[in-house]
Amino acid sequence: MTKRQDVNEIAFSILRETTKESVKEKKPAAVALGRLGGLKGGKARAEKLSANRRSQIAKKAAMARWSKKKKFDVPIKYIEK
Repeated sequence: MTKRQDVNEIAFSILRETTKESVKEKKPAAVALGRLGGLKGGKARAEKLSANRRSQIAKKAAMARWSKKKKFDVPIKYIEK
């Protein structure tokens, strides 16, 4: 059973076939090292941050998340009851 490809994957495979380019294979050792660094990166960063700095980062994230304007925001006065 083949996996289903989206339009971008199909376009990429057509481009690769027409230009005769091959996709470079990743080296397993490099992939393992990158994954290892990625797995411990966030935890190590969190341990280095002070409680005050973590709080500042969390507040900034919350403000960014909640300040986004909704696509279909309608003022309450225009909604019929």
